[in-house]
Amino acid sequence: MTLQNLLAIKRLQAHVADGAALRKLLEAARRNLTDAQITAIGADLRFDAAYKCVMQCAMLGLWASGYRTATSQPGHHQTAVQSLGLTMGVPNSTMIVLDGLRKQRHLSDYEGDPVSDAALAACIAHATALLANTETWLLEHHRTLLDTP
Repeated sequence: MTLQNLLAIKRLQAHVADGAALRKLLEAARRNLTDAQITAIGADLRFDAAYKCVMQCAMLGLWASGYRTATSQPGHHQTAVQSLGLTMGVPNSTMIVLDGLRKQRHLSDYEGDPVSDAALAACIAHATALLANTETWLLEHHRTLLDTP
């Protein structure tokens, strides 16, 4: 599957990258990762913050590549995670773990399943690595979008 295929089947939409919006979303991802590490709040909220960072990184990859998820379609979180290999070259093994975290988030948010310490630690670790990868990728491939006018 390519980004063009996902566009053709309406899982993605064309999107014009805007530097200010990318910078704002990158800062939000950083804030969410910081919030995920605050031990004074519960595991569920910390997991949500780390997962949000993962999704924001996936959105950054898509936006900078000229796409965005079709949020009116079901499965847009899954599409965003699966696009990471196509946008930023994230290995399939990492995307499998991130998809598992997506499923955990769904169970927590919609069925009330508590987040385990192991799931929280995994989500924070993967969000940290993905954010670092995203920042490097943006600098290497889309530096002009990050430059402040």
